[in-house]
Amino acid sequence: MNVTRRDFIKISGATVSGAALGGLGLKGTAMAGAREGNVAIKYAKESTTICPYCAVGCGLIVSAHGGRVVNMEGDPDHPINEGSLCSKAQALRQVSESEYRITKPLYRAPRSSEWQEKSWDWVYNEIAKKIKKSRDAGFTKVNDNGQVVNRNDAIAHVGSAALDNEECYILQKWLRALGLVYIEHQARI
Repeated sequence: MNVTRRDFIKISGATVSGAALGGLGLKGTAMAGAREGNVAIKYAKESTTICPYCAVGCGLIVSAHGGRVVNMEGDPDHPINEGSLCSKAQALRQVSESEYRITKPLYRAPRSSEWQEKSWDWVYNEIAKKIKKSRDAGFTKVNDNGQVVNRNDAIAHVGSAALDNEECYILQKWLRALGLVYIEHQARI
């Protein structure tokens, strides 16, 4: 078969146009049928959240039914990703459903090689004790010039891109109340 360059362009254009037009009709009906047929998604409670993977902060819509995540998709109303997701975020449901996911607090004592399962109350109390001990040890009320500074040089904080604005606001208030001055964020590092 002898095909000229002009014929090749005509054939390629017709093929691409046919594929595009053919896909328009099938995509809408296939998606609608899948959504209607899945009872778990139909009765699921939807909530919005932020993807925890990187510092971009893409929006997600998470559907949960019966205590399990049944669907995750990009939030089309979110200004950052406008509904699109990267490959990591598309696989995020696998993280929540993984059999290897740790669901209870584990503690490893200093110089120990064994992990112990602990209660959430015990973990929160231990964290509070260690924060209080570090704050008391590293708190500076007055600097060398006699100026009141009320700062804590013993604790630093590195934030996460998985927090939304409201969570960051509350976290900043708490960190400043502790006197922290070394506050950094993942997006700036």
